[in-house]
Amino acid sequence: MADNSSPKKRPAKKAAGKNKSSERRAFPDISPTAWEHPADRAALQALRKIPALDMAIRKVVALFGEKSIRLAFKANAVKVTPKQYPWLHKALLDVCETLDTDEIPELYVTQTPLVNAGAVGMDKPFIVLNSSTIELLDRQECESVIAHEVAHIMSGHALYRTMLMLLLRFSFTRYPLADIAVKPLMYALLEWSRKAELSCDRAALLATQDREVVMGSLMRIAGGSRGEELDLDEFIIQSEEYRRNDDVISGVYKVLAAMGSTHPFAVARVGALTDWIESGEYDECLKGNYRTRGQDTETPYSEDVGDAAASYTVTVRDVVDDVGATVGNITSRMSGAWTRKDSEADKD
Repeated sequence: MADNSSPKKRPAKKAAGKNKSSERRAFPDISPTAWEHPADRAALQALRKIPALDMAIRKVVALFGEKSIRLAFKANAVKVTPKQYPWLHKALLDVCETLDTDEIPELYVTQTPLVNAGAVGMDKPFIVLNSSTIELLDRQECESVIAHEVAHIMSGHALYRTMLMLLLRFSFTRYPLADIAVKPLMYALLEWSRKAELSCDRAALLATQDREVVMGSLMRIAGGSRGEELDLDEFIIQSEEYRRNDDVISGVYKVLAAMGSTHPFAVARVGALTDWIESGEYDECLKGNYRTRGQDTETPYSEDVGDAAASYTVTVRDVVDDVGATVGNITSRMSGAWTRKDSEADKD
């Protein structure tokens, strides 16, 4: 039977300062808005504006049953405890203490060749860590991945990610009308999901407080192999080259390539994290100047949403402008090519 027991409660809060177990700065009462990317908040707010979306998603998840989803992972995975993967269990506790979570989520390791992890569930989300992840990454990098997933739970992402997982896993090809109805929602969830990853990369940095660990994990997930030495500086240079590429057609290719992915490209994630560090917001958090949960109720959240929506709108407008420019460019080239062919044909 499924384990319906409540998740372990976080130990009593400690005063602000160093996390004794890891010698890192702890963040008492930190609000997820302290690390959330503006585009993530804007996309999520746009999703929540869809009438009765939350209710519809909960009904779909309930169709499969959260207990069934939880049982499926428990039946074919190892639950992390002080006796099972004790180092992962300690990493989970350290992350939860640093980010000051209200509850410690359950963590499972499942035998999967794909290097990945996920936060799954509705009312009591839990974390699933693929076995290949702990084989490829070192222990600090694994802790970074765990922090990333804890942040998804703290930011309230698990419900939407579970819905996306179900949509991606189950095909609607036998029911064309259902496919037409569901695809817009799936694309909207995919777009939001990519933005949410940028938020949780920031949280992973706050939890580990080591940029080389977080960026190194992204590099290895992108193309690492067991026992192979990789150079993070080279990967950061690669990231900068990607971000500086102003070729319009390449920009469209980036958009098209990302359309079916739940995650942004690793080089883009490294670049986004670099931007956040250089903005000074990361250092401000380390100094204790971050938004707390109490401030979320004191300050109208709509102000943040407005800022986020503005950022998101600019991004979308830029993409649309780029696509429009590219289409015009391609049309012009094709028209020119046909004109030349017609001229050559007339000469013949």
